[in-house]
Amino acid sequence: MTTYDGRTALITGSSRGIGRALALTLARDGCSIVVNYKKNAELADQVRKEVEALGARALTVAADVEQPEEIDRLFAVVAAEFGALDFFVSNAAASAFKNIMDLRQHHLDRSYAMNLRAFVLGCQQAVRLMPDGGRIVALSSYGSIRAYPTYANLGAAKAAIEAWVRYMAVEFGGRGINVNAVNGGIIDTESSGYFYDVPGMAPLAGVLPKIPKGRMGTAQEVADVIAFLLSPASEYITGQTIVADGGLSIVAPPFMQDLSAPLT
Repeated sequence: MTTYDGRTALITGSSRGIGRALALTLARDGCSIVVNYKKNAELADQVRKEVEALGARALTVAADVEQPEEIDRLFAVVAAEFGALDFFVSNAAASAFKNIMDLRQHHLDRSYAMNLRAFVLGCQQAVRLMPDGGRIVALSSYGSIRAYPTYANLGAAKAAIEAWVRYMAVEFGGRGINVNAVNGGIIDTESSGYFYDVPGMAPLAGVLPKIPKGRMGTAQEVADVIAFLLSPASEYITGQTIVADGGLSIVAPPFMQDLSAPLT
């Protein structure tokens, strides 16, 4: 048996980006995948076909995790189709990228509902479907530990998610459930493209050289870290946030690129 053979994973927001990359990674080793999406049925169905082409079972479920009743329905479908769940990956996220003084109540409310509340409610549902233990992984970002322009609304939500991960690891450990987070840096997905397209945002061409790895990360590189946290190799890891950012969060000005002779 391969690592994920006979397992079932629910990945929110898995019609594209990191969620899609993870779905295909797990499917290659036999994991059944519940592909959750909000609107784009065509993209979700394409992921389903790709998963099935790899020999694994796939199910697409449209559900807006910003709505609690939609979360209930999503997990009801999982329970009806599979009976139990091994892996829950909270990947779906959205927010308004604005300066703090420009944020309105609906921006705050929607960011809370989409990012933080959806994670907590989803975990409650997932735990009920993990009688024999399981794994939960939340996607975070470097805005949870570093402050930068227009990211306060989402970054604060991600920081809260990382705190919830620690509390859940303690509370769910006795149930055989590991809870962790993966904190990504600048990853080559539509989300990063959207953020760096905010009018007036610093151009990527000036940002990437300051990262020790000198480039964006890929969706596959983040998916591989998540897959590790879902594997037996991570059995003794829980309550942790694994950073996959190419060294972005360890550097500070003055940057290497700003130095001049005679420094070497």
